[in-house]
Amino acid sequence: MKISVMIADDNSFITEGMKIILSSYGYFDVVATVEDGQAAVAYCKQHPVDIALLDVRMPIMNGVEAARLLTQETNTKPIILTTFDDDEYIVDAIRNGAKGYLLKNTDPERICDAIRSVHLGNTVMQDVVLDKVKSSLQPQKQAAGTPIDIKLFTERERDIMALIAKGYSNKAIAGQLFISEGTVANYITSILSKTNLEHRTQIAIYYLTGSL
Repeated sequence: MKISVMIADDNSFITEGMKIILSSYGYFDVVATVEDGQAAVAYCKQHPVDIALLDVRMPIMNGVEAARLLTQETNTKPIILTTFDDDEYIVDAIRNGAKGYLLKNTDPERICDAIRSVHLGNTVMQDVVLDKVKSSLQPQKQAAGTPIDIKLFTERERDIMALIAKGYSNKAIAGQLFISEGTVANYITSILSKTNLEHRTQIAIYYLTGSL
């Protein structure tokens, strides 16, 4: 069964170009293109859509707010497609439920891989975007002086959180700590349960800021 995708961007060049690219693959069905976040939410509330590709800056409703509503009110998984100029929105988008955060100049093949990965339940964030999250949050951490609640986590869980914040994959964490990937996954599940967070990128933000 094909993955149904909706594209929301007020630049028709982007929407049409992305539609052509995705349609060239046999496993995507681009069901709609819209020009603002409000229209994206309205469409997904009326139709079953697997993935919503959302621009950040759109009229009427931006992609960050649309991601929040899609997460709360539909089964559609939002992925943000953005530019470097939208750095200020990255953290808000993740906190609002975005399952992916990609730059528009990303190779089409990688965007397609990201869509499939998010559809399978993963969270996708490019290394360059994660690095920008870290750099933008570090001053806040220093200013606020709010460390994570050490008593809430075991030493191993804190080690894993630190490596997640550095952008390590489960496989890389397993190699670093000499444990199995399954054990890493179990620790991450425990961390998510203790914090009521939804995915590993939120864990990275929590580790860097001390804020849920």
